[in-house]
Amino acid sequence: MNKIFTIIFLIVSTTIFSQVKVEGVVVDEQGESIPFANVVFKGSTVGTVSDENGKFYLESDENYSEIEISFIGYETKKLIIKSRNFNLKVVLIESSDQLDEVIIYSGKVKNKGNPAVAILKKIWAKKRLNGKFLFNQYEYDKYEKLEFDMNNIDSVMMKRKLFRGMEFIFKNIDTSNITGKSYLPIFINEAVYKTYGNNEIDKSREDLIANKNSGFDSNQNIISFIKDLYVEYDIYDNYIKIFDKSFVSPLSRTGTLNYNYVLTDSAYIENKWCYNIMYYPRRKGELNFKGDFWVNDSTFAVKEINMQANKSANINWVKDIYIEQEFDVLNDSVFLLKRDYMMSDFSIGKKEKAKGVYGKRTTMYKNYKFDIDKGKDFYKEESDIYKEEIYARKDDFWKENRQEQLNEDETGIYKMLDTLSTVPKFKKMYNLVSILGSGYIEFKNFDYGPIFSTIGKNDVEGTRIRVGGRTYFGSNDLWRLQGYLAYGFKDDQIKYGFSGKWMLDKKNRIILGAGNRRDIEQIGVSLTTTNDVLGRSFASSSFFSSGDNSKLTSINLTNSFISIEPKKNLAFRLGASYRTLKTASPTFNLDYIDENNDIQSEIKQSEVDFSIRYTPNRKTIGYGVERNNVNDDYATLFINYSRGLKGVFNSDFDYQKLQLFYRQPFLLGGFGRTFTTFEIGKTFGEVPLGLLNVVPGNQSYFNIDNTYALLDYYEFVTDTYASLHLEHNFNGRLFSRLPLIRKLNLREIVGFKSVWGEISPENIAINASNIQYKAPEDVYFEYSAGVGNIFKVFRLDFIWRGSYRNVPDANNFGIKGSFGFYF
Repeated sequence: MNKIFTIIFLIVSTTIFSQVKVEGVVVDEQGESIPFANVVFKGSTVGTVSDENGKFYLESDENYSEIEISFIGYETKKLIIKSRNFNLKVVLIESSDQLDEVIIYSGKVKNKGNPAVAILKKIWAKKRLNGKFLFNQYEYDKYEKLEFDMNNIDSVMMKRKLFRGMEFIFKNIDTSNITGKSYLPIFINEAVYKTYGNNEIDKSREDLIANKNSGFDSNQNIISFIKDLYVEYDIYDNYIKIFDKSFVSPLSRTGTLNYNYVLTDSAYIENKWCYNIMYYPRRKGELNFKGDFWVNDSTFAVKEINMQANKSANINWVKDIYIEQEFDVLNDSVFLLKRDYMMSDFSIGKKEKAKGVYGKRTTMYKNYKFDIDKGKDFYKEESDIYKEEIYARKDDFWKENRQEQLNEDETGIYKMLDTLSTVPKFKKMYNLVSILGSGYIEFKNFDYGPIFSTIGKNDVEGTRIRVGGRTYFGSNDLWRLQGYLAYGFKDDQIKYGFSGKWMLDKKNRIILGAGNRRDIEQIGVSLTTTNDVLGRSFASSSFFSSGDNSKLTSINLTNSFISIEPKKNLAFRLGASYRTLKTASPTFNLDYIDENNDIQSEIKQSEVDFSIRYTPNRKTIGYGVERNNVNDDYATLFINYSRGLKGVFNSDFDYQKLQLFYRQPFLLGGFGRTFTTFEIGKTFGEVPLGLLNVVPGNQSYFNIDNTYALLDYYEFVTDTYASLHLEHNFNGRLFSRLPLIRKLNLREIVGFKSVWGEISPENIAINASNIQYKAPEDVYFEYSAGVGNIFKVFRLDFIWRGSYRNVPDANNFGIKGSFGFYF
């Protein structure tokens, strides 16, 4: 830390921050670090636990002058400290009466006869007999503050050309009371809620009363990412879900298999006698925490707890996760959550000095009331989050309803962030990040893109270029127009697509939409089909394809629809469409025999469709005609009914089609995450190839969801089908047990895909295309084993075909890769 930054740091910290700050490392007599040592201010319950490298940081608003450092098998050490003590080196001496207990020295603690484990078992017995679960109904006020902060700010960073003209932002530098590192807030969101619950019917309701935003307030992608930091978790559950990972809770019934527990102290906390238990992981590389908690001696309810993620845990882009909770005592026995704090340190690297971003959430609870029955109908209603007054509360309201008042710097951050958004240089930086995140280049009221679809290639069009964009007045636009133009240098043809949406009613999300697309596409990229005018087409992005890629179709699709969402996450849609289909390639055709026994090469089809989409537990942000998802752990149920209308606009076929799609992710505790996808469908009536269900193949070198890795395009065709996809990611649980590869943080992935289908004799009889119909009547399946998290961004899968192995030109084995950014 250089002199300039040290002076700034000391001036700021001595005027507005904590009275005492201590930082150092705990080692033994040989200089080896001692992880998970207990460090507390003497005479208090304020403490921390050293990390895996023996390092610790501790601070307090009180003026303490002494700390105590202890660890099993070592003599407790007391040190006199100054108000600012950094780079301390604390040497612990091995206790003479425990020298023979090597197992204690290694950090492993026996469970048998351990008083801490005996207390833990009593916590398990009473964990569902505490807090709000004791009452039939409950309600309370909730205040939530979310922050996004750049961290590890130093003088070198402040002097960079990047920040010229924006030096004023560094006046708002703050210091983390968890890590002791400097940080600069760049986003703040505050919200006030009224929460209700009924344990008898297991229903809850949360009404948004007020919301205040600053920083990146117009970028819904950034806001949704920060909102996802707020995940519902209960320390009494066996697993705590953070960033799609299941961490073993220190209060889990399987905790003794994952943690060492040590009873370290007992003391009165708010007139309640409590035990202090320290815990730390038994093994490196697993999704565990370290920390301590205070538990009452009679109710065995937790009074305070802090949890810090194991630094060697297999999680990407996150250097630290820290959680602390405090509980209030009601009526001398009931413990209710009072304060919940979570901080995540996002960084590319895990080195101590690596710069990154803090994501912080503070939630406060008060005014608990119980057994006030609101009735069942109360929980069927939803509060109106579109009321303008929610987002226009005055300063007096916030002063009264903030359960934790902003400090001087936080108060100034709103002004600083609003000023920063007007600086041209910052706006350029912000726009660059926004382009990479959304794929669109922002102009006034118009976005150009998506830029990632600008260039493509396929056998019919050759090299293809595409330009497009959308209207964008704000994230909550009630209407939106979008479109594109494309040109293929080989076929020398212009393609286009455009669509528009208009929201008539915000509460029920009544939306009208229409559009037209004339383009070339790969039919059969998914079993469950929709009439989305601007849907994805593999034809425009097949740079890395293998085998024949000429089976492409020229489509002219016009569609209109009306949709409504009368209940959250339950949407109904009614649509009508007209399309023409013909081959785009001289080596492939869609020919069929009509009722006059003539061969036709173009399909004209009018269709009406009705669909239901149900996505329980999906969280979204915004209320415009288009919304962003906050989470991805929700189930999806999609049911679609289509009816072909022969004779309408010279339509060729009369048929009915019924399809069902169901996708469900499962978090299996410490064993990882499973994705299941199930699809069934049937077409009633005679239809040609262009209207049948093609089992989706994958002729690229990369993994593509809901396709079959070893199938070529049009290898199987059906009018009746059922498919099942299973994929399980162990999140490194197996590799973490192997010493030689544990540090690589690799993740094991296994998968299974199968499909059954058939095709009627009538549909076979009208076929005149050069595609010979074959249905997977004996069930086609393939299975895979893969390694993920290679260099944090790459995944490699090895796939084997399990059936239809002896058909000509069968792909019986393949290797596919994919890139992605995952925690």
